[in-house]
Amino acid sequence: MSLLFLLGTVIGVHGRDYVVQTPHTSLVLSVEEGRKPLLEYYGSRIDASQTDQLRAAGLALGKESYPVFGLIESMDKLGEKAMAVTHADGNMSLDLAAQSVRQATDAEGEVTVIEMKDRLYPFVLRQYFKAYSGTDVISTWVEAVNTGKKPVVLRKFASVMMPVMRGDNWLTHFHGFWGAEATMDEERLTQGTKAIRSNDALVNTESDNPSFMLTLDGRPRENAGRVIGGTLAWTGAYDIRVDVHKTFMNVIAGIKEEHSAWTLEGGQSFVTPEFCMTYSTEGKGGVSRAFHRWARRYKLTGGNLTHDILLNSWEGVYFKVNQKEMDEMMAAFSALGGELFVMDDGWFGNKYPRNSGNSSLGDWDVCREKLPEGVEGLVRSAKSHGIKFGIWIEPEMANTRSELYENHPDWILCVKDRPLSKGRGGTQIVLDLCNPKVQDFVFSVVDRLMTANPDIAYMKWDCNAYLMDYGSQYLPANRQSHIAIEYQRGLEKVLRRIRQKYPDLVMQACAGGGGRVNYGMLPWFNEFWPSDDTDALQRIYLQWGISHFYPAVAMASHVSANKNHQTGRTVPLKFRFDVAMGGRLGMEIQPKDMSEADKAFAKRAIAAYKQVRPVVQFGDLYRLVSPYDRTGVASLMYVSETKDDAVFYVYKTEHFINMTVPGVCLRGLDPDRTYRITDLTPADVSKPCALNGKTVSGRLLMEEGLPMATLLKTEYASQCLRLEAAD
Repeated sequence: MSLLFLLGTVIGVHGRDYVVQTPHTSLVLSVEEGRKPLLEYYGSRIDASQTDQLRAAGLALGKESYPVFGLIESMDKLGEKAMAVTHADGNMSLDLAAQSVRQATDAEGEVTVIEMKDRLYPFVLRQYFKAYSGTDVISTWVEAVNTGKKPVVLRKFASVMMPVMRGDNWLTHFHGFWGAEATMDEERLTQGTKAIRSNDALVNTESDNPSFMLTLDGRPRENAGRVIGGTLAWTGAYDIRVDVHKTFMNVIAGIKEEHSAWTLEGGQSFVTPEFCMTYSTEGKGGVSRAFHRWARRYKLTGGNLTHDILLNSWEGVYFKVNQKEMDEMMAAFSALGGELFVMDDGWFGNKYPRNSGNSSLGDWDVCREKLPEGVEGLVRSAKSHGIKFGIWIEPEMANTRSELYENHPDWILCVKDRPLSKGRGGTQIVLDLCNPKVQDFVFSVVDRLMTANPDIAYMKWDCNAYLMDYGSQYLPANRQSHIAIEYQRGLEKVLRRIRQKYPDLVMQACAGGGGRVNYGMLPWFNEFWPSDDTDALQRIYLQWGISHFYPAVAMASHVSANKNHQTGRTVPLKFRFDVAMGGRLGMEIQPKDMSEADKAFAKRAIAAYKQVRPVVQFGDLYRLVSPYDRTGVASLMYVSETKDDAVFYVYKTEHFINMTVPGVCLRGLDPDRTYRITDLTPADVSKPCALNGKTVSGRLLMEEGLPMATLLKTEYASQCLRLEAAD
């Protein structure tokens, strides 16, 4: 039976119940005309006929689905509100009552819309819930509509305010800074408010990611326990709070409204970003797998396509780009089995050649001194080597030392009569994407490159500055508070135009590393750059945190130089490859600096990754041993949907004498099948690990595990093993 037949089939004393269904979860709403809609339940799937049992069992929450600032009917309604407005006459209250419920099917799933209207003012609120087909993810957002003639100011406009039963609740969240993004923290929630937020309207995930997991039954576990996972699909400043009371909690998430009051003119509407959530009885791992499947299907461009193995020029040459060097790097990478070469920063600018970060942004003309044959010459060179070509851009930015700034000082964000703030290199400034002319220019950066060189296969879109000056020369004085939101709307317009014209262009979202890893940005991109930190040991932690919400197919993971450029750490090439093969494999290295032995190993490792690429990029992730547990080991694995193929990774993260190295129990396999083990990356092909060629039952691998003491004997030891069904 379809969802549309299930919804609204139960009539109860509390109103009409509407069940939003996914294959394994249900969200129950109680709506009665003229009253405030209630959110009754979110958890394991129930049948529509069972909703009255929720109340009988005391499981119904009975909380407003979207509480607003206005009339306080009782003491228990003094808490946080999802929306607050100021009407034209100065009245700051809302009093919303349900008018109707509509259900419909769109290209992505089943949508339920509750329409509420203020009892006094011409103000309508529509609350949306979407169950994404074939996944266990439900999203929610609201649309505010001013149906009158006079303006209304939105002062608070959360996407969601979701009640949750109080218990032994733990919060998993991810914070950090440049070079250490997505650091995982887990803590027990006590009474009060916990906030996860970003104050930057441009690069919003370098410090905190707008994603979290909330346990309902104790300390977070990977493969067991009831967990709610949520993420806000927004690219700018955000505010996520968990407001803990005695018997329940409220999760409030949305755009950070501070400095962003929105004036809604008569007849206009305002739509908040999606808040996307899932519920799992299989611990944090169940939440991650649900989000990964949903992202590959709905929230990534080309999420169902395998991603190429690439070499990026940045750490190999930095700004010292030239025709000969690029050609040599392409030839060397092709010989290793690589598929795509990406020329990073340093290729543009003629009046002001791009030799450092303090000039030339905005002047997107090829530097003929460096590249006399232009981009077209490099594309030809890539073809001659049998690989694809990609290029780096940073189109939202300019430098004060640029022709763009000299010709269009009115195109930048700045505050009148205040000093101009400058970022990277002391000269970087931000273009005003609120301005349609600037939007046209940013689109033209991509369009001109692609028109002249239609065989460009890949673009790395970077953003190395914050939204520093809160002033638009385009927006009127009484709309300056719209800047943070209008910027993102302008960026979305540009990206939509690019995707409409160049649907097959592979694009990476980069922002000084992992500053834009969010589901507001990712629908326009194929992948993201997790961090500028390519140190293999650091990447274990980075990729562990990121994997909680973002799939491996989108996670660019590169092998760096022997002495890492960020940390100065020296680790074996095998360890570096084994870590990078846990995501979309790439290299950030100068091939001519590699020894012949290292080149031979890299060639074997790249060939091995190609064998298992579908499993890594599209398989189900099982995190086995966390590096945060400080056992000295970290381990994870990917398993194909049919459970006939898997890739297992284990890394030694600490090393000392008399160290006890724990065994690792595998997950996700078929207990009734036998698996043949292959060492994918032996340092010496004549000496694979002791497990190579062995066959072991899935049940034994999951219940007893693999001993690690004999496999991880040395510092920075690692294993990358393939498990293929042998029966």
